[in-house]
Amino acid sequence: MRIKAINRCEEECTRERPQDVQKVHKNLDPSLHPLEKATEYTRALNAAKLDRIFAKPFVAAFAHDDGITCLARNPQRLNSLIAGSADGEIRLWDIPSRRCLQRLVGHTAGVKGVAATPSGEACVSCSTDCTVRLWRIPAASMQPEAEPQEAQPALEFHGPHGFRAIDHHWQGDRFATAGAQVDVWDHARSEPVSSFQWGAESALSVRFNPVEPEIFTTTGSDRSIALYDLRSATPIRKLIMQTRSNALAWNPLEAFNFTVASEDCNLYTYDMRKLNTAACLHQDFVSAVIDLDYSPTGREFVAGSYDRSVRMFSYNGGHSKEVLHTKRMQRVFCVRFSGDGSYIFSGSDDMNVRIWKAEASAPLGKQLPRQKQTQAYNKALVRRFKHLPEINRIVRHRHVPKPIYKAAKLRRTIIDADARKLQNVIKHSKPGSVTVKPARQKKIVGQEE
Repeated sequence: MRIKAINRCEEECTRERPQDVQKVHKNLDPSLHPLEKATEYTRALNAAKLDRIFAKPFVAAFAHDDGITCLARNPQRLNSLIAGSADGEIRLWDIPSRRCLQRLVGHTAGVKGVAATPSGEACVSCSTDCTVRLWRIPAASMQPEAEPQEAQPALEFHGPHGFRAIDHHWQGDRFATAGAQVDVWDHARSEPVSSFQWGAESALSVRFNPVEPEIFTTTGSDRSIALYDLRSATPIRKLIMQTRSNALAWNPLEAFNFTVASEDCNLYTYDMRKLNTAACLHQDFVSAVIDLDYSPTGREFVAGSYDRSVRMFSYNGGHSKEVLHTKRMQRVFCVRFSGDGSYIFSGSDDMNVRIWKAEASAPLGKQLPRQKQTQAYNKALVRRFKHLPEINRIVRHRHVPKPIYKAAKLRRTIIDADARKLQNVIKHSKPGSVTVKPARQKKIVGQEE
């Protein structure tokens, strides 16, 4: 009897260093794997199903004593979140330990806006009580305290009118406030450094450009979007739309692009060099969009609406790729991305700040390298076969509350009816007498310079 033994050299089968590529003994000849594509399709289908099964986006909720009106993240600390509420109180939260570090008490009316300084050591807040206050932010300590400490403002600025929004400069010690007029303040001065007013009765929001920090944009009550340049101390351009814009956010990686949240349930992305048409129209909400914020990667943004839902969009996607909702969550007034883009914070009228995972099925905690490789392989398979009907249906499908579902169904019926009516008008009119505007230009009224 003859026995043939397998003899292998240990140096050929083991790695010299952990960083070396793992040797895989596999014959890649396609003729030896006739069912490879079918096998990968089955794996992609299972991966898509498992992704939806393990989609648990909700992480935690932080309770306040009144409705949440504004949120701000610390640019230097991932574990810090600043939340302002309608009772005039601001709370500093330590996210990993889920505890309140400090209560910033001083405003006598609802807090309308809060923003952190570039150093992350202070924050500024504005309110309808005609004051702007600057607060010192402590770092999270390792020793948990029984009760959060109350803090008093380090600086206080007074104005002749109430303030609606605030945003801090990305580099200097300046910040801008929105109200009856747009004011730019300095930490070292008690009066505004410069003021702007361009037709609007009041400004609703203000945001600095993170790439070009001397440029900032405001949205007004007269349905306008105005661009300003601090270097010339003059307005640059003004865009007037058919509906009011509630909030605005700049893309952190594309200096010219910004997105506005509109009252007509849609969001519009514009290029500041070409404001006669929107670069992209984002739709899926069934009520007014209140707030939005971009991810630090610039590839996606999150928006909150009056219809009690939070949706996540791709920067160039026409429809949402994720929808977040709970039974108890009411109207969403503010949303923010975390500093690493892994989590979403939302503040709503039901006195809670909620934390969501940006990727609903992503596991929490540390993962082994083998688990990371498996997840990367499954994602690659889903991306490869996402154009096939069955996988596309599973990946795109989302359950929404019944009121949102019925409102969306009614909205689709109205839009289809308007489209049919327009086609009938064109059919029974003289050729060329009816001009049809694209959806990206339909809501634009005009521009001023």
